Amino acid sequence: MMAWLQLWTTGLMAIMSVSLAAAGDSGLPAAEGHVEIVKKENHPVLFRQKRDWIWNSLYVEEEKPAPIAYKIGQLKSSQRVDVKSFKIEGEGANTIFTVDHKGDLFVTRSLDREEKNAYNLIARMYDGNNKLIEDSGEFLVQVTDINDNTPVFPRTYNGSIMERSTIGTKVVEVRATDADDPTTANGELRYSLIPSGDVSTFQIDSVTGVISCKTNTLDREAKSRYVVVVKAQDMRGMASGSTSTTSVTITVADTNDNIASFTRKTYELLVPEDHMLNEKIGTLELEDRDEIQNKEPIFTIPNENGKVFSVHLSIPNKDGNLMLRQALDYETTSSYTFTVQVRENLKNLRFPADNVNSAVTIAQVNIKVLDVDEAPVFSQPVYTFTVLEERLVNNVGTVSARDPDKASKSIRYSILDKDCPLSINPLTGQLSTLRMLDRELEATHMFQVRAQEEPSGLESFVKVNIIVQDINDNKPELSVDEIFVCENDPTDTVIGTLRAEDEDDQPASFSFSLAGESSNFSIRDYGNSTADITVKQGPFSLDDPKDYSVDVRISDGGRPAQTSVTKLSIKSCRCDARRIPTQCKAGARRMGVSVHALIAILLCILTILVIVILFVMRKRYQKDSLSNLKNSGEIHEQLVTYDEEGGGEMDTNGYDVSILSSACHDGSLLRHPERHGHGHGHAHGHAHPSLYAMVQKTPHLAQPTACKGDMAVMIEVKKDEADHDRDGFPYDTLHIYGYEGPESLAGSLSSLGSSSTGSNLDYDFLNDWGPRFRTLAELYGVDAPDYYHQY
Repeated sequence: MMAWLQLWTTGLMAIMSVSLAAAGDSGLPAAEGHVEIVKKENHPVLFRQKRDWIWNSLYVEEEKPAPIAYKIGQLKSSQRVDVKSFKIEGEGANTIFTVDHKGDLFVTRSLDREEKNAYNLIARMYDGNNKLIEDSGEFLVQVTDINDNTPVFPRTYNGSIMERSTIGTKVVEVRATDADDPTTANGELRYSLIPSGDVSTFQIDSVTGVISCKTNTLDREAKSRYVVVVKAQDMRGMASGSTSTTSVTITVADTNDNIASFTRKTYELLVPEDHMLNEKIGTLELEDRDEIQNKEPIFTIPNENGKVFSVHLSIPNKDGNLMLRQALDYETTSSYTFTVQVRENLKNLRFPADNVNSAVTIAQVNIKVLDVDEAPVFSQPVYTFTVLEERLVNNVGTVSARDPDKASKSIRYSILDKDCPLSINPLTGQLSTLRMLDRELEATHMFQVRAQEEPSGLESFVKVNIIVQDINDNKPELSVDEIFVCENDPTDTVIGTLRAEDEDDQPASFSFSLAGESSNFSIRDYGNSTADITVKQGPFSLDDPKDYSVDVRISDGGRPAQTSVTKLSIKSCRCDARRIPTQCKAGARRMGVSVHALIAILLCILTILVIVILFVMRKRYQKDSLSNLKNSGEIHEQLVTYDEEGGGEMDTNGYDVSILSSACHDGSLLRHPERHGHGHGHAHGHAHPSLYAMVQKTPHLAQPTACKGDMAVMIEVKKDEADHDRDGFPYDTLHIYGYEGPESLAGSLSSLGSSSTGSNLDYDFLNDWGPRFRTLAELYGVDAPDYYHQY
């Protein structure tokens, strides 16, 4: 296999060598030949074919008329062929360019180089049998330029230059264009200025088109605008060249090359004496030929008048505004005369200036002060006085004002604030306090005082500050954290640190001591407003029922010294080895004896006293009402007055008349303790025994005098006993019982005279009284059982 490949490669290289040799014998360069593949003895053989095209450069002049096609050249070949034909292809082939059978090349129309300056054509040659003899001959047809375009300025040019610039300063660069071939004279331009009045001021570079200044005396104030005409010409500026022109506007920019000058040598001004400070009095006009942005005048007022007046630049004209710096007073000075100087800022000034010699740099100002009726003037802008608190002061201080005019009119004073704690004497301006001031409530008082001129009514105001000076009028208050003592604390153990506070402004030096003897604790005062409370003697027990406390007396060391006593509670605790409480019993809360606490206690006592007085008056009113009822004349043995709704005369369960007889025995009410909580409510119903049913009766005691027939006296005794018994139950209702009286022939049927255990009297005679007393006879018959009457 490898042998066959080697043999085939060797044969191929031999064939290529023969072909190249044949091409070399033809006399054509290798680069101009072409390779043909020819079959020879059934084997492909490569042959190089020589090209025989011969031609010169072909040119066409632009814009040349072509009413009929004209010849520009001929296509030639070195091969000899009797009958031959040509064909062309490419740009403009067979339209712009044509070829005949001889190979002559023709142009059929006028060409424009600016549109297209070269055409590429390809030619082929055939024999009489239309066989291709010569292939792919490339021809270049160039269009030659003629001067058929004029220069053109693409835009309008404007320039600017600073006045008084140096010679040669660039102003602006102008450029023109020409569509003709720039490599020929047709497209080469030259610039120049058309002669005019401004040619002597500016010049232009003929090649670059740069316009520059020819002088250093440009003055914007003399002429601020120039116009020059620039000419552009092709053919390198020859007379046969085409030309074009444009106008260039040159503006001269301003610089500070002129000195500001007053327009007048003297200025007369009238100014009222009440003219406001820092406001314009008048304007000192200036003349400066420079533009506003380049005006930089500086004003100066010499001598002492510069303290009263000043000159500031006005906006936007930059003239001089005369300003007032100090208040005017016609009565003191009625006129002013002074000079004002003006100069330029030399930093940006360009000399020489045209008006240096003629400038007026100093002007005289005459000011006449006009008299005005002025408001009162206080002697001070602000008044400050000091007043001790808790004092009534008649002369705190005096506020004074005067009439600045020569008339010296009278002035009255008043305070504007309605709630001001001070008053003012309307004639003298003397201040005094209306009430005592408290620094702790309000440390300063501020108000305004008005001074009004009479009779014009002109007024002025001034601010008054009253500083309340502190006195030592507040008691110190104890400030301490919760204190505890351990059961096993030894003597001198510090169990807490005492501190104090004081609302007074004065610095206090607090001292601490015990207000009373304490067997368990003591106070160690260090003299620096702190103290320690220490164990004096133990031991302490958590099981001890009493609370531990000490009365601490605090003095603030002021003048006069203020002291207070505060009960300080101390908890008893069980503590571990590091004195950390594990179980504590809270002590009594410490009680302060401050002024606020005393006031609160007094208010509570007063309230309780009023309630007690009202209660006593109510009880007395009730007694008077019952007393009047008692003296009404006829007393019945029945319930005639009670407050709650009851069962009437037949209600024997709610009331027991026999309770009244208890006053005839021992005069005491024996109450059952277990019923104390119910006495108040049972007077209003019948479901439970009444208040009187809870009384224990003592039957075998001798009756007092009140029970011997005088039932009304007995009732009063019972009432008096109830009123003076503070431990008794309150009566919700008042029960009044009566009987017929000793004058009745039938006698009394009351059971008050009998004991609660029964009666030995014989009531059989009741059966003889008729059927109306039958029920009563059955109740009190001989065989009737004894009843305990408790209602």
